[in-house]
Amino acid sequence: MNDADKPLSLPEDLDGERLAEAALGILSLTLHDGRVWKALDWDLMDLLYQKGWIFDPVSKAKSIALTADGERLARALLLKHFGKC
Repeated sequence: MNDADKPLSLPEDLDGERLAEAALGILSLTLHDGRVWKALDWDLMDLLYQKGWIFDPVSKAKSIALTADGERLARALLLKHFGKC
C-alpha cells in the first residue's frame, strides 16, 4: 500500500474537505514559481506569536510550542471552523 492509498487519520468530528481547502489556502502564502513550503508563512507565524498563542518561532527547531492560551484555543477553533455540525 502506498501513501496515496492510506486512509486519512483525521478525527471523525472534523470536515476533511474544509480542512484540505484551508490548508491549501494557507500554503499558498508561500507560493513562488509553482511551489510552496511545507511550513507556515513566517508572517503568519509571527502573528500567532504576537497574539501569545505560540512561543517565539525564530529558532532552528522544526516544531513550535503552543502557549497555555494557544493550547486552550487550538481545539476550540478547530471545531468552530471545521467541525461537522
